[in-house]
Amino acid sequence: MNNPGRRRLLALAAGLACIGTAAGAETLPELIARAKRSVVVVGSWGLMDNPRFGFKAAGFVVADGLHVLTNAHVVPTETPDRVDRSIAVKIWTPDAQWVMRSAKLISLDRAHDLALLQMDGPPAPALRLAAREAPEGTSIALIGFPIGNALGYDVHVTHRGIVSARTAIVPPAAAPSGLTERAVRQLRAGAFEVLQLDVLAFPGNSGGPVLDIETGEVIGVLQGGAIKGTREAALSAPTGISYAVLIRDAAPMLKYIDH
Repeated sequence: MNNPGRRRLLALAAGLACIGTAAGAETLPELIARAKRSVVVVGSWGLMDNPRFGFKAAGFVVADGLHVLTNAHVVPTETPDRVDRSIAVKIWTPDAQWVMRSAKLISLDRAHDLALLQMDGPPAPALRLAAREAPEGTSIALIGFPIGNALGYDVHVTHRGIVSARTAIVPPAAAPSGLTERAVRQLRAGAFEVLQLDVLAFPGNSGGPVLDIETGEVIGVLQGGAIKGTREAALSAPTGISYAVLIRDAAPMLKYIDH
C-alpha cells in the first residue's frame, strides 16, 4: 500500500540510523586495539632481583606521550639498602613487542591515590581524557593485567561494565602506623567523589584506565574493589564492585606538563 506517512517514518528511521553510525565512531574491538598501545605495565627493575623486572600493576600514557598516570599505591618505593632498584614500565610497541623503559616519579597525590611518572622516549600514543563527567549508566571498559603476578602480563585484558554510582569515600589507613598527620587531615577534610563500577576487577587492574565506550575517553583511574574478608578474597570471592578515581582529580598533576 502506498502510505506517505509510513514512508516518512521509514526515512526518519534511516536518518537516525546513519547518525548512530557516524564516521569516526569506534566499535569496542576498535577501541581496545587502539587503547592497549597506551596501557603500560608498571613495575620495578632491580639488578639483584630475580626476576629483574617486578610486576606491580597497570598505568596509561597521557599528555605528551612521555608521561604515565597510575595509582600511588602501586608505585615501587625506594629503600636505602636497595639503590639498584628503580621504577620501570613496559610498553606495547606497534610491532607487537614489549619494551622496557626506565621511569621516574614526577608527582604524587596520596589523598586521591594518583601518581604521575615520566618515562624515557620515544613518545607513545596518549589516551584522550574526558572533559565531561560520566553519568550513572555509562558503559565502560577496563584494560589492565589482572592477577599479573600469577598469570603474567603478556597480554592486555579487557573487562566491561557500567558506572553504577557516583559515591564518596575516605581511603582508610592501611595500618595504625598509616595514621600520619596528613592522613588525619584528609579524614577531617571529608570524603571525595569516586566512580563505583559494576565490573569485575582484580589485583593488577589497579592504575589502568576506565574508558567510556561511547567516546573512547578516559573517565577514571581504576583504584580497587570491594572485598569480603581478607585481601585474598579479591581472588577467591570477588564482589564485582570496583572503584575508580575521577579523571578530573588528575588535572592538577597534568597541568604542568608541556604539551
